[in-house]
Amino acid sequence: MSNNYFQFKQFLIRQDKTAMRVSTDACIQGAWTPIGSGVKQVLDIGTGTGLLSLMLAQRNADILIDAIELDAHAAGEALDNVAASPFSERINVTEDDVRDLVLNKQYDLIVCNPPFFRDSLLGPQANRNTARHALSFSYADMFETLQKYLSPEGYASILLPPVEHEKWEEMLQVNGWNVFHRLHVRPRSNNEVNRVVGLCSNGGKGNEVEELVIYEDKNYTPQFSALLQPFYLKL
Repeated sequence: MSNNYFQFKQFLIRQDKTAMRVSTDACIQGAWTPIGSGVKQVLDIGTGTGLLSLMLAQRNADILIDAIELDAHAAGEALDNVAASPFSERINVTEDDVRDLVLNKQYDLIVCNPPFFRDSLLGPQANRNTARHALSFSYADMFETLQKYLSPEGYASILLPPVEHEKWEEMLQVNGWNVFHRLHVRPRSNNEVNRVVGLCSNGGKGNEVEELVIYEDKNYTPQFSALLQPFYLKL
C-alpha cells in the first residue's frame, strides 16, 4: 500500500501529500467497527486521508460524519478524496485541532486511529512523527474529547497496539469507562496480536473479544476476505 493512491471499489484515496498512508490496520478498523441502528452522527478524529470516514459512509447511508484533521496537507487531501467520492454530501472535513474546536453537538460514534508510538525513536519527517508518535494528541486529550462529544448512549472505536491499548484501557477504567468489545488482530495465526480495535463507552458493560487473522500462508484468510470484500478491488 505504498502507491500515491489506493483504489477502493467505491472511492479513491489519494495520498501523495499525507504523512500516514492507507494501512491494513485502518482498513480493518473501518470495515469492522459496528455502526448500530442508533448511530446517526459520527466524529472522525485525525481523519488523515479521510479513509475511515469514507469507509463508514459507504457502509451506512444514514450517517453524517464530521472529519477533523490537524495537518494542513492531510486535511487538503481528505477534502479532495471526499469531494471525489459518492459520499461527499455526508462528510464534512475540517482542518483544525479538535482540542480547540467548539462542536455544538454530540456524536453517537467517535472513531480514531491515534498516534501511538509513545517511546520509540523519532524519524526525520516531522509530519510523519506527529502522525505516528503521541507528540501532540495524548491519550488524556483523546479521553477529554470523548467526554465532551460522545453522547450518553454513544461509543468510540480506537485502534492501538496491545501495550498501548492496555494503557488506554487503564485510563478509561480509572474514570469509570469501559472497553466492552475488542478485536484482536494477528498478521498470521502463529503471530502475536499486534493491533487491537477497542469499543469503549461511559459505564458500558460487556467484555466481548473477537480475533482476526489476516494471512494464511501468502493469501488472505476467508475471515479477512469477507470483512474487506466490500472495499478491496481484488476481493
